[in-house]
Amino acid sequence: MANPNVQHIRLRRPETNPQPKQPPRHSGILQDQLRRAARRPWNPSFSLAVRILILIRFTGAMYSNIDDCDEVFNFWEPLHLLDHGYGFQTWEVSPEYAIRSWAYIVLHIFPARLSRLLLTGDKRAAFFAVRISLATISTLAEAKFYRTVYEKINERVGRYLFFMLLFSAGMWNASAALLPSSFAMYMTTFAFSYVLAPSTAQNNRRTLAATLLFATGAIVGWPFALALSIPFVFEELFIISGDRVAPEIRTAWMFNRWKRLFTAGFAAALIFIPVIAIDSIAYGKLAIVPWNIVKYNIFGGAERGPDLYGTSPWNFYLLNLVLNFNVLTPIALLSLPALWVSYRVDRKRLGLVKPSPDQSSPFTILALRLAPFYLWFGILTSQAHKEERFMFPAYPLLCFNAAVTLYLMRGWLEVMFISVTKSPYRASQSTIFRTFTSSVVVASAAISISRVLALGFYYHSPLSVVYAFQMDELPRLLNDTGLLPVFPPGTPEEEIPRIDLAPVKGFNLTMCVSKEWYRFPGHYLVPSGVRVDFVKSEFDGLLPGHFGEGKIKEVSWENEILATTWWNKPAAWYGWGRPETRHVPAGLNDLNREQPSHYVSIETCDYLLDLDFPNHPSSSALEPRYAADEGTWDRVHCSPFLDASHSNLLTRTLWLPGQTWQSLNEFGDYCLLKNRDLVAEKEVAMRSRRPSP
Repeated sequence: MANPNVQHIRLRRPETNPQPKQPPRHSGILQDQLRRAARRPWNPSFSLAVRILILIRFTGAMYSNIDDCDEVFNFWEPLHLLDHGYGFQTWEVSPEYAIRSWAYIVLHIFPARLSRLLLTGDKRAAFFAVRISLATISTLAEAKFYRTVYEKINERVGRYLFFMLLFSAGMWNASAALLPSSFAMYMTTFAFSYVLAPSTAQNNRRTLAATLLFATGAIVGWPFALALSIPFVFEELFIISGDRVAPEIRTAWMFNRWKRLFTAGFAAALIFIPVIAIDSIAYGKLAIVPWNIVKYNIFGGAERGPDLYGTSPWNFYLLNLVLNFNVLTPIALLSLPALWVSYRVDRKRLGLVKPSPDQSSPFTILALRLAPFYLWFGILTSQAHKEERFMFPAYPLLCFNAAVTLYLMRGWLEVMFISVTKSPYRASQSTIFRTFTSSVVVASAAISISRVLALGFYYHSPLSVVYAFQMDELPRLLNDTGLLPVFPPGTPEEEIPRIDLAPVKGFNLTMCVSKEWYRFPGHYLVPSGVRVDFVKSEFDGLLPGHFGEGKIKEVSWENEILATTWWNKPAAWYGWGRPETRHVPAGLNDLNREQPSHYVSIETCDYLLDLDFPNHPSSSALEPRYAADEGTWDRVHCSPFLDASHSNLLTRTLWLPGQTWQSLNEFGDYCLLKNRDLVAEKEVAMRSRRPSP
């Protein structure tokens, strides 16, 4: 019997089959090299990501500005026509040109009408209901995109991407904008949730879903966004990607790939059918809006085209992206060079060091994922006419490129640390790498939050002033003329019904905009019964007219293909209740030529929206200082508006707390002005018509 107090040493031969290397911690294309068996970095689940994102996106829907007059006049106003029967009409939605899709606009009538059923019927509620629905779609697209990056690229890259999307000022602006470019952004983001997976012979769902989503963004939204799908199409046609294909079967494999893509393309082309049908019914003619957009912008000729509406220098988008994404912009632009550096110094980061001839290099696959942002940036930069909204479809891709670059840079630091210390163990215990990446993400988020606050504090006045018009000035007008019910003192607030502004129609009020026409926030934020008109200013281009008003041009579509077919029937035959969409206004043109009939005399204006800079006043015969004319105009409500040309570059770009910083800015007054005598006359007239108690 062995003595239990005696220790024995057993010698064993070396194992002929050593333990396998630590397997990759996940199936993504980018592989961590340190502490692969350690606890995974924190990443929110899809549902948690949705809940976090939706808080920010809903806040943006409620408080973000309307930065582009095209959003108001080409989309909010046509939607208001469908919803309420009136609004401004631009030349783009004239049947003569038909370069705005009513199919896209119709999509948003459902949240607008739903808000009227569930809430008070107030147009303001419908405005925010539409914005919230847009924010919801953006949230779902971003969350799915983030989770796909988490699964298919790398967990850390997914985490970086999530916070970059969450806090960026660019996504704050784009996510709730009623613009086809925002719609294209949603669809592109959804599409890349499928594109990021490697293309394989078995993954037909990837090809079909991505193709349908790219096509939807282009056909319903903005046709030029289809350029973002070019790397995907190239991969489908020519790159082995996730397959392993022996040379002897390469031809048959390629034939099957091409057949699959063209089948998906044919299915995607069916999206044209409802879009063309809706647009043709609305315009009363065969209307292929995506083609009309391309034709005008590319084949418009010397006298027409987007350059009529302004041109910008080559660095416009570079500066604008820095404004909206700060440090992420140069990091994103370094993504392909960073991939090349990783190929040289950190090749194991992409798992497969040397692929066999029957498979694709992971570097090639990742390069194709990074290429769309470069392609989009290059195409837009080459165009003379530039606008911030044109870049919207690539915003999530910018964040993706930046997240990949940041991860690759982290890998370089790990390689250098190990090279210096000769200790992978010490590298795995170091917090240097986490500190570096966290610093970049947190710094970017802080700058973006400061930018968002600057937009709110400095430029929100147009929305604030029309809010005061509805909530303060019009109730005062009704109260002074005895048109509001009087409740006994001490009546609980919950027992007092919401103020009914319907009697305002009896005043026949007109609100005018002059030089501030491009900041007008739309009829949805102006109560029913108040007409909005333009007063002549120094601007000499074409301003919109009112739907259904003015001289109508007699136009025949007899030369159109199949002109006498079904879309020529009366609009009511299809249930289309707005025949105004078929009228061709004589005053609208595609040459940006001014139409004098779209102006009214300042003497007819009861209220006026105007911006005045008292510290640096300027005036002309067409743009006098209305706000300083105390003999005619009363200041009903004024809100500070940044005088950017006389403010410090840093403090006008970012909101910095403290009197010291704010003293570097100058502000003007964005005002709602009241024509004292004109409104007083109407008040007297309404009192005289009021029945005796």
